[in-house]
Amino acid sequence: MQKPDLNLLSTLDVLLSEGSVARAAKRLRLSPSAMSRALARLREATGDPLLVRAGRGLVPTPRALELSERVGRLVEEAEAVLRPQEKLDLKRLSRTFVLRTSDGFVENFGPDLISRVGGEAPGVRLCFVPKPDRGSGPLREATVDLETGVVGEATSPEVRTQALFRDRFVGVVRMGHPLCEGEVTPARYAAGRHVLVSRRGLDKGPLDEALEALGFQREIVTIVGGFAAALALARASDLIASVPERHTGALRAGMHSFPLPVFTREITVSMLWHPRLDADPAHRWLRGCVREVCGRQRAG
Repeated sequence: MQKPDLNLLSTLDVLLSEGSVARAAKRLRLSPSAMSRALARLREATGDPLLVRAGRGLVPTPRALELSERVGRLVEEAEAVLRPQEKLDLKRLSRTFVLRTSDGFVENFGPDLISRVGGEAPGVRLCFVPKPDRGSGPLREATVDLETGVVGEATSPEVRTQALFRDRFVGVVRMGHPLCEGEVTPARYAAGRHVLVSRRGLDKGPLDEALEALGFQREIVTIVGGFAAALALARASDLIASVPERHTGALRAGMHSFPLPVFTREITVSMLWHPRLDADPAHRWLRGCVREVCGRQRAG
């Protein structure tokens, strides 16, 4: 079965509105013969004569009367779809955005972001959900609107990305810890007891490789899945945590931070979204809010 010609909908709408082939042809700037051919195609498509002669004019059939209101709504909706989108009115915007964020993002950037969004669009709600992995499935499946984190191999190639800031890892201990005093050398750092952050439960990372290159090996007492948990343990014990500086500024309040005594590569924290939302005005506005908040806030 052939697909119907949707262009006929607007022709049918005008024909039913005018009740005259001649007037419909004039309104659509067609010749009477072209309009008659269009009516013939409509009759074939619907299986109904639609307009029948009564005296000198045409009258609609019951089927035509049934279709009249529905066709009008369909044409209006189609025209609305094809019109340029209206300018975004933030004060009237009512929407919930789901953000999947890395550990520490909400604690560090959440308050400023919520304040910024609420000040401009009081009807917008932010829903933060955890990010247990780097897979792009939630973005592709539209269960997540925006994501933050480090772009990795698991990131789908179609996903849009934009860098927010660069970050470096620092060591963190409780106030009064022995590493609060004096230079933290590789030997002093490795001699301490450490908490390792690994979402996959690995027992070593790039920092251990850098230490081993210098002939040192640190004692990893425990492994946790996030920076917040690592800092909570370090705050309440003599454990040493190594976390990204800017990403954990608020989480490290009241603790002592120091530069790591070995070289570690900086990381780039980005925001990620699916192409379907690339041109969406409300989503573009949200991305601007995230960029501004992350660009304004410095390491704690």
